[in-house]
Amino acid sequence: MLHLKESGQGLVEYALILVLVAVVVFAVLLVLGPVVGNIFTKINSSLPN
Repeated sequence: MLHLKESGQGLVEYALILVLVAVVVFAVLLVLGPVVGNIFTKINSSLPN
């Protein structure tokens, strides 16, 4: 039974790491999203129609 408990604990740790990575990626996208959008807007407006 001890083996199952340790395995479950490892899965919980991996899940917490995955959640932390997802939160960091989401925060980076929130910060950099408008910047990247502005760059594409500038490129698009500089192209001839």
